[in-house]
Amino acid sequence: MAEVKSQSMELPTIVDLDTLDSIRDSLLGLLEVGSVQVDAQKVERIATNALLMMLSAARSFKHNDFSFELVNPSSQMLGAIDRLGLNDSFTPLLKG
Repeated sequence: MAEVKSQSMELPTIVDLDTLDSIRDSLLGLLEVGSVQVDAQKVERIATNALLMMLSAARSFKHNDFSFELVNPSSQMLGAIDRLGLNDSFTPLLKG
């Protein structure tokens, strides 16, 4: 069995429509390698589309038998998740 590599990436302070393409491209590149931890501690503002993209990425990683974790989510990110009623969807992904 091949060794599963784990890597990390850090979300920027503002995760909006201007940053989505770059984040998506980074995640797609990581999807080819293995599991990922996405550090969300610096997030001060996050768009709804970005949260939905995180859920989509988590499904893609799971489909490829890799883990996807959001680590150290900021209070602003957790607030956005809560306001949108996405707690149940994000709970399994959140660490720290």
